[in-house]
Amino acid sequence: MVSLVPMTLDQIVEETRQLPREQVAELVDHLTLSLHQAMEPAVESAWKTEVAKRVQEIQSGQVQGIPGEEMSARIREIVGR
Repeated sequence: MVSLVPMTLDQIVEETRQLPREQVAELVDHLTLSLHQAMEPAVESAWKTEVAKRVQEIQSGQVQGIPGEEMSARIREIVGR
């Protein structure tokens, strides 16, 4: 008989690092979609409004974005990796 022991989050992350980038992107897409589907309509509406506001701020030049590589470096620095 096979006993199934749930994986820890760290184990899942480590397993994911072994996957090709395309599969990791697909996994992230699936997880993101499932999070959005579980969202209450009022919360989803508020997020859509916020996203539209932020896009308008960037397009108008009112706010300047941060390049992804720079943001990733900042996050790594914060979490100590």
